[in-house]
Amino acid sequence: MDLGEMWAIFGPGFAGAVFGAGWWFWVDAVVCSSVKVGFVHYLPGIFASLAALMFNCVKRDDIDYSPYEEGEWRLKLWLFLAYVVSFVSLAASVGLLVQDALVKSGPSAWTGTAGVLQCVLVLISGLMYWTAHSDQSW
Repeated sequence: MDLGEMWAIFGPGFAGAVFGAGWWFWVDAVVCSSVKVGFVHYLPGIFASLAALMFNCVKRDDIDYSPYEEGEWRLKLWLFLAYVVSFVSLAASVGLLVQDALVKSGPSAWTGTAGVLQCVLVLISGLMYWTAHSDQSW
């Protein structure tokens, strides 16, 4: 069994564990926070999860890197939008971290740090699953 087969077998499980760890950091920060966490702080993690779902809707084999293919622009546009959503969610979580660090009456710095960790881990897990899922499962 080579490394590619091992990754196809165990990669989705690792991706799920990383996804769960990301959300666990966020839930831990919200539960342990002494101040009520506003809904705005939930949005980067929700959008990061949505972005991971978006780029996992595209099969790797459907993407041809030829500039002359006509039907592929939709897939490439979908992937581009998924990556835009993912990077915007990551930027928003960093912005909320900076805001939480500057404003003393808001949520704690741990809440902002957990939001950044959540986005990073959710997006890493999405990429792990995208590279790991086998084409036979489609």
